Amino acid sequence: MKKKLVYAFGEILIVIIGISLAFAMSKWGENTANNAQKAQYINNLKQDIEADKIQLEANLVKINEKIELCGTLIPVLGSNDPEKPTKLRGVYNIANLTNFTPKDYTHQTLVNSGDLKLMNDFKLKSDILKHYSIYKDIQKAYQRQEAINKDYLGRYFIYNTDYDLMREGKSPFTDEKLLKNIMQSVRGSFMIKRDATQRGINSCDSILKVLK
Repeated sequence: MKKKLVYAFGEILIVIIGISLAFAMSKWGENTANNAQKAQYINNLKQDIEADKIQLEANLVKINEKIELCGTLIPVLGSNDPEKPTKLRGVYNIANLTNFTPKDYTHQTLVNSGDLKLMNDFKLKSDILKHYSIYKDIQKAYQRQEAINKDYLGRYFIYNTDYDLMREGKSPFTDEKLLKNIMQSVRGSFMIKRDATQRGINSCDSILKVLK
């Protein structure tokens, strides 16, 4: 009877050990798969953010050029500058918009799939979320400038511009005081856009250091 109990206990012990090993192997395999997936996500995030940084840096150059151009155009409006018709052609360059379209597919996949939990480092997860929240602020600044261009500068071109005067070599803008006010608002919106863009570049630099 004692031998049977020992044998039965041994059988139970073998089963317990087997189950424990199987569970441990399964957990190891799951962790390995999760770590591989996490590494892939991080690599994809790095590529996306590097591309975003390049786009933001190119935008910053253009935005600074627009701010400088506004600074040269505003004093000319309402003046007797003999070169005014030529100089004021730059107004049309101000109307060209600079957009920011972030490559956030990887981030969206992380959030929508629930895979953000793979980022088990709280600071890493927090830094990623903070970075992409800055993108929302950037896009608001860009939308603000787009609205001013559309609602004010665009309307001005329609209702206060005489293109026949341009053909005669004169300034086509019939209300230069109004245009001057609009250009000052436009320059202010460009400055807000510039600051938001610079914050985006700084955030890209910071998060790329974390993702290394």
